[in-house]
Amino acid sequence: MQALLALLAIPLAGAAVLGLVGHRDSAATVNIGFSLATFVAAMLLTARIVAGGPVLALQQQFFVDSLNVFLVTLTAFVGFTTALFARPYMRVERDHGRMTAPRMRLFHSMYQLFSFTMLLALTTNNMGLLWVAMEAATLATVLLVAVYRTPASLEAAWKYFILCGVGIAQALFGTILLYLAAERLIGAEGGGLLWTNLDAVKHQLEPTVIALAFVFLLVGYGTKVGLVPLHNWLPDAHAEGPTPISAVLSGLLLNVALYAVLRCKVLADGALDSRFAGDLMMGFGLLSVVLAAFFLSRQRDIKRMFAYSSIEHMGLVTFAFGMGGAVASFAGLLHMTVHSLVKSAIFFAVGHAAQKAGTQVMDDIRGLIRVNPIVGWGLMIGSLAILGMPPFGVFASEFLILTTAMREFPWTTPLLLLALGVAFAAVLSKVQPMVFGETNVKPLAHPPAIVPVFVHLGLALLLGLYIPPYLEVWYQQAARLVAGG
Repeated sequence: MQALLALLAIPLAGAAVLGLVGHRDSAATVNIGFSLATFVAAMLLTARIVAGGPVLALQQQFFVDSLNVFLVTLTAFVGFTTALFARPYMRVERDHGRMTAPRMRLFHSMYQLFSFTMLLALTTNNMGLLWVAMEAATLATVLLVAVYRTPASLEAAWKYFILCGVGIAQALFGTILLYLAAERLIGAEGGGLLWTNLDAVKHQLEPTVIALAFVFLLVGYGTKVGLVPLHNWLPDAHAEGPTPISAVLSGLLLNVALYAVLRCKVLADGALDSRFAGDLMMGFGLLSVVLAAFFLSRQRDIKRMFAYSSIEHMGLVTFAFGMGGAVASFAGLLHMTVHSLVKSAIFFAVGHAAQKAGTQVMDDIRGLIRVNPIVGWGLMIGSLAILGMPPFGVFASEFLILTTAMREFPWTTPLLLLALGVAFAAVLSKVQPMVFGETNVKPLAHPPAIVPVFVHLGLALLLGLYIPPYLEVWYQQAARLVAGG
Protein backbone atom coordinates (compact mmCIF):
# COMPACT_ATOMS: atom_id res chain seq x y z
CA MET A 1 0.00 0.00 0.00
CA GLN A 2 1.77 3.08 -1.33
CA ALA A 3 0.37 5.66 1.11
CA LEU A 4 1.36 3.58 4.14
CA LEU A 5 4.84 2.92 2.79
CA ALA A 6 5.29 6.61 2.03
CA LEU A 7 4.05 7.54 5.50
CA LEU A 8 6.80 5.47 7.10
CA ALA A 9 9.54 5.95 4.51
CA ILE A 10 9.42 9.76 4.37
CA PRO A 11 10.35 10.54 8.00
CA LEU A 12 12.90 7.71 8.01
CA ALA A 13 14.53 9.17 4.92
CA GLY A 14 14.28 12.61 6.51
CA ALA A 15 16.22 11.37 9.54
CA ALA A 16 18.98 10.04 7.26
CA VAL A 17 19.18 13.19 5.14
CA LEU A 18 19.16 15.57 8.12
CA GLY A 19 21.76 13.43 9.82
CA LEU A 20 24.03 14.63 7.03
CA VAL A 21 22.85 18.22 6.44
CA GLY A 22 21.00 19.03 9.67
CA HIS A 23 23.63 21.59 10.71
CA ARG A 24 23.17 23.82 7.67
CA ASP A 25 21.04 26.97 7.55
CA SER A 26 18.66 25.24 5.16
CA ALA A 27 18.08 22.29 7.52
CA ALA A 28 14.98 23.82 9.11
CA THR A 29 13.37 24.21 5.68
CA VAL A 30 14.30 20.62 4.80
CA ASN A 31 12.76 19.48 8.10
CA ILE A 32 9.55 21.33 7.23
CA GLY A 33 9.55 19.77 3.75
CA PHE A 34 9.81 16.21 5.06
CA SER A 35 7.14 16.92 7.72
CA LEU A 36 4.80 18.33 5.06
CA ALA A 37 5.34 15.30 2.83
CA THR A 38 4.55 13.02 5.79
CA PHE A 39 1.33 14.95 6.42
CA VAL A 40 0.32 14.61 2.76
CA ALA A 41 0.96 10.85 2.93
CA ALA A 42 -1.16 10.68 6.09
CA MET A 43 -4.00 12.50 4.35
CA LEU A 44 -3.83 10.08 1.40
CA LEU A 45 -3.89 7.12 3.79
CA THR A 46 -6.84 8.65 5.62
CA ALA A 47 -8.77 9.10 2.38
CA ARG A 48 -8.09 5.46 1.53
CA ILE A 49 -9.36 4.22 4.91
CA VAL A 50 -12.45 6.45 4.85
CA ALA A 51 -13.34 5.21 1.36
CA GLY A 52 -12.50 1.52 1.75
CA GLY A 53 -12.46 0.64 5.43
CA PRO A 54 -9.70 -1.03 7.51
CA VAL A 55 -6.61 -2.26 5.69
CA LEU A 56 -4.09 -5.02 6.44
CA ALA A 57 -0.76 -4.59 4.66
CA LEU A 58 2.74 -6.03 4.33
CA GLN A 59 1.93 -9.62 5.33
CA GLN A 60 -0.47 -8.45 8.04
CA GLN A 61 2.31 -6.65 9.92
CA PHE A 62 0.49 -3.32 9.53
CA PHE A 63 -3.14 -2.56 10.24
CA VAL A 64 -4.98 0.74 9.83
CA ASP A 65 -8.57 1.19 11.00
CA SER A 66 -10.85 3.89 12.37
CA LEU A 67 -9.04 3.95 15.74
CA ASN A 68 -5.51 4.65 14.60
CA VAL A 69 -6.03 6.47 11.30
CA PHE A 70 -7.24 9.69 12.90
CA LEU A 71 -4.30 9.56 15.31
CA VAL A 72 -1.98 9.10 12.33
CA THR A 73 -3.41 12.23 10.71
CA LEU A 74 -3.22 14.20 13.96
CA THR A 75 0.38 13.10 14.55
CA ALA A 76 1.48 14.09 11.05
CA PHE A 77 -0.35 17.43 11.25
CA VAL A 78 1.09 18.46 14.63
CA GLY A 79 4.51 17.22 13.51
CA PHE A 80 4.30 19.54 10.50
CA THR A 81 3.13 22.61 12.43
CA THR A 82 5.76 22.02 15.11
CA ALA A 83 8.43 21.94 12.41
CA LEU A 84 7.12 25.34 11.25
CA PHE A 85 7.38 26.68 14.80
CA ALA A 86 10.85 25.17 15.30
CA ARG A 87 12.39 27.07 12.41
CA PRO A 88 12.53 30.56 14.01
CA TYR A 89 12.65 29.17 17.55
CA MET A 90 15.78 27.07 17.01
CA ARG A 91 17.40 29.92 15.03
CA VAL A 92 17.11 32.13 18.13
CA GLU A 93 18.49 29.31 20.28
CA ARG A 94 21.48 29.05 17.93
CA ASP A 95 22.01 32.82 17.96
CA HIS A 96 22.00 32.74 21.79
CA GLY A 97 24.69 30.05 21.75
CA ARG A 98 22.55 27.26 23.20
CA MET A 99 22.63 25.27 19.95
CA THR A 100 25.82 24.47 18.05
CA ALA A 101 26.04 22.98 14.55
CA PRO A 102 26.31 19.36 15.81
CA ARG A 103 23.38 19.90 18.15
CA MET A 104 21.29 21.33 15.32
CA ARG A 105 22.07 18.26 13.23
CA LEU A 106 21.09 16.01 16.12
CA PHE A 107 17.88 17.95 16.71
CA HIS A 108 16.67 17.83 13.09
CA SER A 109 17.58 14.19 12.46
CA MET A 110 16.10 12.93 15.75
CA TYR A 111 12.95 14.98 15.14
CA GLN A 112 12.29 13.04 11.94
CA LEU A 113 13.25 9.74 13.58
CA PHE A 114 10.86 10.49 16.42
CA SER A 115 8.07 11.10 13.90
CA PHE A 116 8.88 7.77 12.24
CA THR A 117 8.74 5.83 15.52
CA MET A 118 5.38 7.34 16.48
CA LEU A 119 3.84 6.55 13.10
CA LEU A 120 5.30 3.03 13.22
CA ALA A 121 3.76 2.47 16.65
CA LEU A 122 0.38 3.71 15.44
CA THR A 123 0.22 1.64 12.25
CA THR A 124 1.79 -1.67 13.21
CA ASN A 125 -0.41 -4.72 13.74
CA ASN A 126 2.32 -6.54 15.66
CA MET A 127 2.27 -5.99 19.42
CA GLY A 128 5.97 -6.83 19.56
CA LEU A 129 6.81 -4.25 16.92
CA LEU A 130 4.62 -1.76 18.81
CA TRP A 131 6.85 -2.29 21.84
CA VAL A 132 9.99 -1.81 19.72
CA ALA A 133 8.60 1.42 18.25
CA MET A 134 7.78 2.80 21.71
CA GLU A 135 11.29 1.98 22.92
CA ALA A 136 12.79 3.65 19.85
CA ALA A 137 10.65 6.73 20.50
CA THR A 138 12.03 6.84 24.04
CA LEU A 139 15.63 6.67 22.84
CA ALA A 140 15.06 9.38 20.21
CA THR A 141 13.44 11.77 22.67
CA VAL A 142 16.10 11.14 25.33
CA LEU A 143 18.65 12.58 22.90
CA LEU A 144 16.34 15.52 22.14
CA VAL A 145 15.72 16.32 25.81
CA ALA A 146 19.49 16.33 26.45
CA VAL A 147 20.38 18.37 23.36
CA TYR A 148 21.34 21.51 25.32
CA ARG A 149 23.94 19.53 27.30
CA THR A 150 23.35 21.52 30.49
CA PRO A 151 23.47 19.71 33.85
CA ALA A 152 19.71 20.14 34.24
CA SER A 153 18.92 18.81 30.76
CA LEU A 154 21.25 15.82 31.19
CA GLU A 155 19.63 15.04 34.55
CA ALA A 156 16.16 15.28 32.98
CA ALA A 157 17.17 13.02 30.09
CA TRP A 158 18.70 10.49 32.47
CA LYS A 159 15.57 10.44 34.63
CA TYR A 160 13.44 10.09 31.50
CA PHE A 161 15.59 7.22 30.24
CA ILE A 162 15.61 5.32 33.54
CA LEU A 163 11.92 5.69 34.41
CA CYS A 164 10.64 5.03 30.90
CA GLY A 165 13.16 2.21 30.52
CA VAL A 166 11.77 0.52 33.60
CA GLY A 167 8.25 1.15 32.35
CA ILE A 168 8.93 -0.22 28.89
CA ALA A 169 10.45 -3.34 30.49
CA GLN A 170 7.12 -3.91 32.24
CA ALA A 171 5.37 -3.54 28.90
CA LEU A 172 7.74 -6.12 27.39
CA PHE A 173 6.81 -8.63 30.08
CA GLY A 174 3.13 -7.91 29.44
CA THR A 175 3.66 -8.46 25.72
CA ILE A 176 5.34 -11.83 26.43
CA LEU A 177 2.38 -12.86 28.59
CA LEU A 178 0.05 -11.81 25.77
CA TYR A 179 1.92 -14.08 23.39
CA LEU A 180 1.85 -16.99 25.84
CA ALA A 181 -1.93 -16.67 26.12
CA ALA A 182 -2.33 -16.52 22.35
CA GLU A 183 0.09 -19.30 21.39
CA ARG A 184 -2.25 -22.05 22.59
CA LEU A 185 -5.00 -20.81 20.28
CA ILE A 186 -3.14 -19.32 17.31
CA GLY A 187 0.00 -21.43 17.25
CA ALA A 188 3.68 -20.60 17.19
CA GLU A 189 3.94 -19.74 13.49
CA GLY A 190 4.44 -16.04 14.17
CA GLY A 191 0.87 -14.75 14.26
CA GLY A 192 0.43 -14.80 18.02
CA LEU A 193 1.36 -11.14 18.41
CA LEU A 194 -0.74 -9.78 15.54
CA TRP A 195 -3.49 -7.65 17.06
CA THR A 196 -6.07 -8.69 14.47
CA ASN A 197 -5.45 -12.37 15.29
CA LEU A 198 -5.65 -11.65 19.02
CA ASP A 199 -8.86 -9.66 18.56
CA ALA A 200 -10.45 -12.57 16.65
CA VAL A 201 -9.87 -14.98 19.56
CA LYS A 202 -10.00 -12.56 22.50
CA HIS A 203 -13.02 -14.28 24.08
CA GLN A 204 -11.08 -17.56 24.24
CA LEU A 205 -7.86 -16.20 25.77
CA GLU A 206 -6.92 -17.39 29.27
CA PRO A 207 -8.44 -14.75 31.62
CA THR A 208 -5.84 -15.02 34.39
CA VAL A 209 -2.90 -14.60 32.02
CA ILE A 210 -4.58 -11.71 30.18
CA ALA A 211 -5.41 -9.94 33.44
CA LEU A 212 -1.78 -10.16 34.53
CA ALA A 213 -0.60 -9.08 31.06
CA PHE A 214 -2.85 -6.02 31.12
CA VAL A 215 -1.50 -4.93 34.51
CA PHE A 216 2.06 -4.98 33.18
CA LEU A 217 1.06 -3.34 29.90
CA LEU A 218 -0.87 -0.57 31.67
CA VAL A 219 2.02 0.13 34.05
CA GLY A 220 4.55 -0.01 31.20
CA TYR A 221 2.79 2.11 28.63
CA GLY A 222 1.16 4.18 31.38
CA THR A 223 4.64 5.39 32.30
CA LYS A 224 4.89 6.90 28.80
CA VAL A 225 1.40 8.38 29.17
CA GLY A 226 2.55 10.13 32.34
CA LEU A 227 0.02 8.57 34.69
CA VAL A 228 0.56 9.16 38.41
CA PRO A 229 2.62 7.75 40.15
CA LEU A 230 4.70 7.01 37.03
CA HIS A 231 4.91 10.63 35.92
CA ASN A 232 8.11 12.02 37.44
CA TRP A 233 10.04 12.09 34.17
CA LEU A 234 7.51 14.23 32.32
CA PRO A 235 7.80 17.68 34.01
CA ASP A 236 11.61 17.59 33.89
CA ALA A 237 11.71 16.48 30.24
CA HIS A 238 9.33 19.28 29.25
CA ALA A 239 11.14 21.95 31.24
CA GLU A 240 14.70 21.16 30.12
CA GLY A 241 14.28 20.12 26.48
CA PRO A 242 13.71 22.46 23.52
CA THR A 243 10.16 23.77 23.37
CA PRO A 244 9.36 22.06 20.03
CA ILE A 245 10.07 18.76 21.78
CA SER A 246 7.79 19.75 24.67
CA ALA A 247 5.05 20.34 22.09
CA VAL A 248 5.37 16.92 20.45
CA LEU A 249 5.84 15.12 23.76
CA SER A 250 2.60 16.55 25.16
CA GLY A 251 0.71 16.69 21.89
CA LEU A 252 1.73 13.39 20.32
CA LEU A 253 3.80 10.91 22.33
CA LEU A 254 1.31 10.73 25.21
CA ASN A 255 -1.46 9.94 22.72
CA VAL A 256 0.57 7.18 21.08
CA ALA A 257 1.30 5.55 24.44
CA LEU A 258 -2.38 5.74 25.41
CA TYR A 259 -3.30 4.23 22.03
CA ALA A 260 -1.16 1.21 22.95
CA VAL A 261 -3.07 0.90 26.23
CA LEU A 262 -6.39 1.06 24.36
CA ARG A 263 -5.42 -1.77 22.01
CA CYS A 264 -4.58 -3.87 25.06
CA LYS A 265 -7.82 -2.88 26.83
CA VAL A 266 -9.91 -4.16 23.91
CA LEU A 267 -8.27 -7.56 24.27
CA ALA A 268 -8.59 -7.58 28.07
CA ASP A 269 -12.28 -6.63 27.97
CA GLY A 270 -13.00 -9.47 25.55
CA ALA A 271 -11.04 -12.09 27.50
CA LEU A 272 -12.17 -11.13 31.00
CA ASP A 273 -15.78 -10.08 30.31
CA SER A 274 -15.56 -7.79 33.34
CA ARG A 275 -14.65 -4.24 34.33
CA PHE A 276 -11.17 -5.19 35.53
CA ALA A 277 -9.27 -3.23 32.85
CA GLY A 278 -11.69 -0.31 32.96
CA ASP A 279 -11.53 -0.01 36.74
CA LEU A 280 -7.72 0.03 36.66
CA MET A 281 -7.73 2.78 34.06
CA MET A 282 -10.30 4.76 36.02
CA GLY A 283 -8.18 4.50 39.16
CA PHE A 284 -4.95 5.61 37.53
CA GLY A 285 -6.76 8.32 35.57
CA LEU A 286 -8.58 9.80 38.55
CA LEU A 287 -5.42 9.78 40.66
CA SER A 288 -3.55 11.58 37.87
CA VAL A 289 -6.24 14.25 37.47
CA VAL A 290 -6.43 15.05 41.18
CA LEU A 291 -2.72 15.05 42.04
CA ALA A 292 -1.64 16.90 38.88
CA ALA A 293 -4.20 19.63 39.55
CA PHE A 294 -2.75 20.30 42.99
CA PHE A 295 0.84 20.17 41.70
CA LEU A 296 -0.06 22.90 39.20
CA SER A 297 -0.36 25.52 41.92
CA ARG A 298 3.21 24.87 43.15
CA GLN A 299 5.03 25.41 39.86
CA ARG A 300 7.24 28.40 39.07
CA ASP A 301 8.53 27.23 35.67
CA ILE A 302 5.96 27.77 32.94
CA LYS A 303 6.87 24.65 30.96
CA ARG A 304 6.70 22.49 34.10
CA MET A 305 3.27 23.92 34.86
CA PHE A 306 1.89 22.97 31.47
CA ALA A 307 3.62 19.59 31.75
CA TYR A 308 1.54 18.92 34.85
CA SER A 309 -1.47 20.13 32.88
CA SER A 310 -0.70 17.40 30.35
CA ILE A 311 -0.64 14.81 33.14
CA GLU A 312 -4.02 16.08 34.31
CA HIS A 313 -5.59 15.89 30.87
CA MET A 314 -4.15 12.48 30.00
CA GLY A 315 -5.49 11.28 33.33
CA LEU A 316 -8.91 12.61 32.35
CA VAL A 317 -8.75 10.80 28.99
CA THR A 318 -7.65 7.57 30.69
CA PHE A 319 -10.52 7.94 33.14
CA ALA A 320 -12.97 8.40 30.25
CA PHE A 321 -11.80 5.26 28.47
CA GLY A 322 -11.90 3.41 31.77
CA MET A 323 -15.58 4.27 32.24
CA GLY A 324 -16.26 2.61 28.91
CA GLY A 325 -19.34 2.95 26.78
CA ALA A 326 -19.79 4.73 23.48
CA VAL A 327 -20.28 8.24 24.90
CA ALA A 328 -17.29 8.18 27.26
CA SER A 329 -15.06 6.66 24.56
CA PHE A 330 -16.24 9.31 22.07
CA ALA A 331 -15.43 12.00 24.64
CA GLY A 332 -12.01 10.46 25.28
CA LEU A 333 -11.12 10.47 21.59
CA LEU A 334 -12.33 14.05 21.19
CA HIS A 335 -10.32 15.11 24.25
CA MET A 336 -7.18 13.46 22.89
CA THR A 337 -7.59 15.49 19.70
CA VAL A 338 -8.29 18.88 21.21
CA HIS A 339 -5.68 18.46 23.93
CA SER A 340 -3.03 17.76 21.29
CA LEU A 341 -4.03 20.83 19.31
CA VAL A 342 -4.36 23.24 22.23
CA LYS A 343 -1.40 22.06 24.29
CA SER A 344 1.00 22.20 21.35
CA ALA A 345 -0.31 25.71 20.56
CA ILE A 346 0.35 26.73 24.16
CA PHE A 347 3.91 25.44 24.01
CA PHE A 348 4.46 27.36 20.77
CA ALA A 349 3.40 30.57 22.53
CA VAL A 350 5.32 29.67 25.68
CA GLY A 351 8.48 29.06 23.67
CA HIS A 352 8.41 32.54 22.16
CA ALA A 353 7.46 34.11 25.49
CA ALA A 354 10.36 32.43 27.31
CA GLN A 355 12.79 33.53 24.60
CA LYS A 356 11.60 37.12 24.91
CA ALA A 357 12.08 37.15 28.67
CA GLY A 358 15.22 34.99 28.65
CA THR A 359 13.75 32.76 31.35
CA GLN A 360 11.04 30.15 31.95
CA VAL A 361 10.31 31.43 35.48
CA MET A 362 6.77 32.79 35.41
CA ASP A 363 7.46 35.59 37.90
CA ASP A 364 10.00 37.03 35.45
CA ILE A 365 7.73 36.90 32.39
CA ARG A 366 5.44 39.90 32.30
CA GLY A 367 3.56 42.11 29.84
CA LEU A 368 3.47 39.84 26.80
CA ILE A 369 0.50 41.79 25.50
CA ARG A 370 2.77 44.88 25.26
CA VAL A 371 5.89 43.18 23.86
CA ASN A 372 4.08 41.07 21.28
CA PRO A 373 0.28 41.14 21.42
CA ILE A 374 -0.06 38.10 19.14
CA VAL A 375 2.07 35.90 21.42
CA GLY A 376 0.29 37.27 24.49
CA TRP A 377 -3.18 36.62 23.12
CA GLY A 378 -2.10 33.21 21.85
CA LEU A 379 -0.98 32.20 25.35
CA MET A 380 -4.08 33.66 26.99
CA ILE A 381 -6.58 32.11 24.60
CA GLY A 382 -4.73 28.80 24.66
CA SER A 383 -4.77 28.76 28.46
CA LEU A 384 -8.50 29.47 28.56
CA ALA A 385 -9.08 26.74 25.97
CA ILE A 386 -7.10 24.08 27.86
CA LEU A 387 -8.93 25.04 31.09
CA GLY A 388 -12.21 24.06 29.47
CA MET A 389 -13.76 27.43 28.73
CA PRO A 390 -16.60 27.27 26.18
CA PRO A 391 -16.91 27.15 23.26
CA PHE A 392 -13.59 25.31 22.73
CA GLY A 393 -13.49 21.58 22.14
CA VAL A 394 -11.98 20.88 25.57
CA PHE A 395 -15.22 22.14 27.12
CA ALA A 396 -17.29 19.80 24.95
CA SER A 397 -15.21 16.72 25.77
CA GLU A 398 -14.98 17.53 29.49
CA PHE A 399 -18.74 18.11 29.61
CA LEU A 400 -19.37 14.67 28.09
CA ILE A 401 -16.92 13.03 30.49
CA LEU A 402 -18.43 14.74 33.54
CA THR A 403 -22.03 13.99 32.62
CA THR A 404 -21.17 10.35 31.97
CA ALA A 405 -19.38 10.17 35.33
CA MET A 406 -22.41 11.72 37.06
CA ARG A 407 -24.65 9.07 35.56
CA GLU A 408 -22.45 5.97 35.81
CA PHE A 409 -20.01 6.69 38.67
CA PRO A 410 -21.43 9.58 40.71
CA TRP A 411 -18.86 9.18 43.50
CA THR A 412 -16.13 10.39 41.13
CA THR A 413 -17.90 13.64 40.22
CA PRO A 414 -16.87 15.72 43.30
CA LEU A 415 -13.23 14.68 42.84
CA LEU A 416 -13.26 15.61 39.16
CA LEU A 417 -14.94 18.97 39.79
CA LEU A 418 -12.53 19.78 42.62
CA ALA A 419 -9.51 18.94 40.47
CA LEU A 420 -10.76 20.92 37.48
CA GLY A 421 -11.54 23.91 39.71
CA VAL A 422 -8.11 23.86 41.33
CA ALA A 423 -6.42 23.56 37.93
CA PHE A 424 -8.46 26.47 36.55
CA ALA A 425 -7.53 28.76 39.44
CA ALA A 426 -3.86 27.74 39.43
CA VAL A 427 -3.23 28.22 35.72
CA LEU A 428 -5.28 31.37 35.25
CA SER A 429 -3.74 33.10 38.30
CA LYS A 430 -0.27 32.52 36.86
CA VAL A 431 -0.93 33.23 33.19
CA GLN A 432 -2.90 36.47 33.66
CA PRO A 433 0.02 38.57 35.01
CA MET A 434 2.35 37.06 32.42
CA VAL A 435 0.13 38.41 29.68
CA PHE A 436 -1.12 41.70 31.14
CA GLY A 437 1.62 42.75 33.62
CA GLU A 438 4.22 45.48 33.23
CA THR A 439 7.47 44.73 31.43
CA ASN A 440 10.63 46.19 29.87
CA VAL A 441 11.36 43.17 27.68
CA LYS A 442 12.47 43.89 24.12
CA PRO A 443 11.02 42.15 21.04
CA LEU A 444 12.75 39.14 19.49
CA ALA A 445 15.28 39.55 16.70
CA HIS A 446 13.40 37.03 14.52
CA PRO A 447 9.64 37.21 13.91
CA PRO A 448 7.90 34.36 15.76
CA ALA A 449 6.06 31.56 13.94
CA ILE A 450 2.68 32.41 15.37
CA VAL A 451 0.44 31.05 12.58
CA PRO A 452 0.56 27.45 13.97
CA VAL A 453 -0.74 28.76 17.32
CA PHE A 454 -3.93 30.18 15.88
CA VAL A 455 -4.42 27.36 13.38
CA HIS A 456 -4.44 24.91 16.28
CA LEU A 457 -6.68 27.09 18.42
CA GLY A 458 -9.03 27.63 15.46
CA LEU A 459 -9.38 23.89 14.95
CA ALA A 460 -10.02 23.39 18.68
CA LEU A 461 -12.70 26.08 18.52
CA LEU A 462 -14.28 24.41 15.49
CA LEU A 463 -14.43 21.05 17.27
CA GLY A 464 -16.20 22.75 20.18
CA LEU A 465 -18.85 24.30 17.93
CA TYR A 466 -19.22 21.79 15.11
CA ILE A 467 -17.75 18.38 14.35
CA PRO A 468 -17.75 17.71 10.58
CA PRO A 469 -19.89 14.67 9.67
CA TYR A 470 -17.01 12.55 8.36
CA LEU A 471 -15.02 13.24 11.55
CA GLU A 472 -18.04 12.44 13.71
CA VAL A 473 -18.46 9.06 11.96
CA TRP A 474 -14.75 8.48 12.47
CA TYR A 475 -15.04 9.12 16.21
CA GLN A 476 -18.15 6.96 16.51
CA GLN A 477 -16.51 4.00 14.80
CA ALA A 478 -13.38 4.28 16.93
CA ALA A 479 -15.48 4.71 20.09
CA ARG A 480 -17.45 1.55 19.32
CA LEU A 481 -14.20 -0.34 18.83
CA VAL A 482 -12.74 0.86 22.14
CA ALA A 483 -16.03 0.27 23.96
CA GLY A 484 -16.28 -3.25 22.55
CA GLY A 485 -19.35 -2.53 20.48
